[in-house]
Amino acid sequence: MRRVTEPGEAEPEAYYRPGPDGIFTPTVATESPWSTDAQHGGPPSALFGHVIRARHPEPGFRLARLTVEFLGTIPRTDVEVSTEIVRDGRRIRLIEASMHAAGKRVALARAWQIAVNDDVLADAERKPPQPAEVPPLPDEQEQFYFGGRQSWGYGQAAEWRRIRGSFSSTGYAQVWARLRIPLIAGQREIDPLDRVLVIADSANGVSSALDPRDWLFIPPAVTVTLHRYPVGDWVLLAARSDLAEDGLGSTSGILSDQSGAIGTVTQPLLVAPAPGRS
Repeated sequence: MRRVTEPGEAEPEAYYRPGPDGIFTPTVATESPWSTDAQHGGPPSALFGHVIRARHPEPGFRLARLTVEFLGTIPRTDVEVSTEIVRDGRRIRLIEASMHAAGKRVALARAWQIAVNDDVLADAERKPPQPAEVPPLPDEQEQFYFGGRQSWGYGQAAEWRRIRGSFSSTGYAQVWARLRIPLIAGQREIDPLDRVLVIADSANGVSSALDPRDWLFIPPAVTVTLHRYPVGDWVLLAARSDLAEDGLGSTSGILSDQSGAIGTVTQPLLVAPAPGRS
């Protein structure tokens, strides 16, 4: 597998390097397929989740939904994340976060934390376990990237094993993926939630309805809803993209680990001809 590098830079140890005063420096592993100077939406989404969990831990609560709004291109430069609790409570909490680059807000997020109910879990455990309705993990595969590209940072920073479809095809897709590096430099282990949030924003890419060499289909937002905390290294992304006659699109997908479904991902899509398309 090719190294995740750019000229003069060693292989990144993570998607972000932490700095002073809550600053995070993106590495080449965050590189977008649309521009080498921009970040793919997955790493910033996971960074939001990481910062929210770190700054607002609450025993008995779990992140159940994260919506990220991309206000424009997120540059591959230092970013800062601020957070505030919008709604606090005994059973639900709403946390809002903003991401700034060079003093400009480039993304915002809202996260619902919901209290775990032990009585519900105890009752569920009395029921026979449901079989995992996920395809088995394939053997190691040759790596192909979005739009037939030979290499790009975000694509190379994860390992992809396709069941159906890939970054180089169109239509419904099922793809297993795992991160090769942690989200934040210095992390001893990769949190399973980081894995899911980094991968989820690839739903439109793996299930593109049009050839990405000719068309842009950029999500201005992504919503990840989880009913179960993920387990293990691998994330299964099963997604499809649909287009209307007036050119708007949407992507929806099911997220799973090797034990079964864990939640969903949805994205609205801006669809337009790619620059230089003949």
